[in-house]
Amino acid sequence: MSRESSTLPITVSIRREVDPARIAEATAWVQTGLNLASTYPGFLGSGWVRAGEHSQVWHMLYRFAGDETLEAWERSAEREWWLSMGEGFVRSERSKRRTGIEGWFDEPATGSITVVDAATGATEVAAAPPRWKQAVAIWLGFFPLNIAFAYLMSPIPGWGDVLPIWLRVLITTLVLTPIMTYWVLPWVTRSLRNWLAR
Repeated sequence: MSRESSTLPITVSIRREVDPARIAEATAWVQTGLNLASTYPGFLGSGWVRAGEHSQVWHMLYRFAGDETLEAWERSAEREWWLSMGEGFVRSERSKRRTGIEGWFDEPATGSITVVDAATGATEVAAAPPRWKQAVAIWLGFFPLNIAFAYLMSPIPGWGDVLPIWLRVLITTLVLTPIMTYWVLPWVTRSLRNWLAR
């Protein structure tokens, strides 16, 4: 991993299936884990959500400033102790690491999420951004980027009239997808944060 990518904030998305007979215990356990993580340097926020009151599938997110701070939490004795406390009722677990607008495309995409404020430790239930707002945010980033790329490529001989359309689309998406993921979408979502959360 490059030095630049190691300094990007990282969100860890975890999907856990728990024993439905131990929901109250699982609720306390999940919140304890988030509280512990929030004491570590580089912690930027966290949250968890369930599909319904009796759902046994839990989705948990936490975000750190970069690789080093995330690894300090993930290798800590406190986290190891916390994970051992859940062994009796956690049936399965899957996790992913992402940068950008991670978490929006994980299930569930709508509903509410319990958010822990990194500075104060206060918790609140906030609605996840609806899909139409996600679509608007993506379009606001992609449209000007796509137009700019089209103008940049237009002087190239054969770009618009010789190359087949599938090849132009292939080149365009290969170039623009990483730009959208690593630079444009993070900037758009930061700029629209208040509107997305409204």
